[in-house]
Amino acid sequence: MVRKWQWAHWLAAILWVTAVLGAAQQPPEQKPQDIPDAPSATRPPQPFPPPTAPVQPEPENPPAAGDQASPNQPPKPSIKTVPEGAATPDGKNTRDELYTLTTRVNFVVVPVTVKDKNTGNVVDGLLPKDFSVYEDGVKQKLSYFTSDPFFLSAAVIFDLGLPDASVQKINQTFAALQGAFSQYDQVSLYTYSSTVSRLTDFTQVNQRLVQALNELKLDRGRNSGIPVTSGPLATGPVINGLPVGGGPVSVSTPPKESHVLNDAILRAALELAKQDRTRRKIIFVISDGRELGSTASYADTLKILLTNQISVYGVGTDTSSLPAYKQLSRLHLPRQGYDNLLPRYASATGGEVFPELSRPAIETAYTKAMDDARNQYTLGYQAKGTLATTCRDLEVRVDVPDLDVRARAGYCPLPPVREGPGVNP
Repeated sequence: MVRKWQWAHWLAAILWVTAVLGAAQQPPEQKPQDIPDAPSATRPPQPFPPPTAPVQPEPENPPAAGDQASPNQPPKPSIKTVPEGAATPDGKNTRDELYTLTTRVNFVVVPVTVKDKNTGNVVDGLLPKDFSVYEDGVKQKLSYFTSDPFFLSAAVIFDLGLPDASVQKINQTFAALQGAFSQYDQVSLYTYSSTVSRLTDFTQVNQRLVQALNELKLDRGRNSGIPVTSGPLATGPVINGLPVGGGPVSVSTPPKESHVLNDAILRAALELAKQDRTRRKIIFVISDGRELGSTASYADTLKILLTNQISVYGVGTDTSSLPAYKQLSRLHLPRQGYDNLLPRYASATGGEVFPELSRPAIETAYTKAMDDARNQYTLGYQAKGTLATTCRDLEVRVDVPDLDVRARAGYCPLPPVREGPGVNP
């Protein structure tokens, strides 16, 4: 018979054996991982802990100075230095060549305006296959085509040599002129008569431009009528042909009149050429188109326009808006200047002149001119042959009847430009 104290010893032994076996099977204690907290609505999320780089064990016996590296270690790179003050050997990639660039551009861009001959409206929806471009009579292969609108850089030129009544009528249209531009266009203002003046540099349509237009309203045009060179109104009171009070008879000579249209367009073109190439560049002239006394010639000014891809638009006012003006402008009297240069500039550069007489018609012409310049077709091709400095003729044809095609009559390529230290681009 087993006694009670023996059952107690056996139960204690069984429990001790069970505890020892359980401890042997339990995995070793793991360290708690650094886990970021869950996102909270009241505080920003906590960043994850940076990864720890594995620690490389140090070699038991590091090589002493002058000893060779072990086969397991990569060889050290061989570094050669140049003595202080000496120069590196000559090579192709020199510093001067790094900052010296040679520009050779053979790509020709041709803006084109297409209108219906019957309605005068701009024709949209044409495709590249509808256009043909000829350079010096040779058809070119188009490699670029778009009908997307462009932002404008516009130089607006006002003729103050007009009769004062015409100048005051134009002053009342400045609000419509300002509204013809978008907020992303750049505009510069010029005036001319016997000299050329720039009122503002190229700026966006903002308060500065509005202020300049308001100040321009104070300018006056020339007086109408024949200048008085003799009689009491010119010399004062006379008795028997002699002036009262004695003295010689004064002779009144009218001042020599100048109308420097060429000089005004040339100055605007030179400053417009410095603007961003991604913009459509135009010169917008409000004048009767008369030219007299300019230093610059028509041929030289036109070459600058064609070289820098600048189109001339305008509003023909005063006598140039009369129906018979085109026929009369063909007559050239000695020492009386030219009356047909503004339409010639527009035709050669792909622009247009709107002959308008009334104030509402002038305001409408502003919108038409800016819309035509902004929404042109843009064609491009790679010119063949070596780049030359001589101007080349251009002709753009559209294989659709009853359309009026306007494009510049040619282009004058820029010579190769070498930019580098001491060389101005």
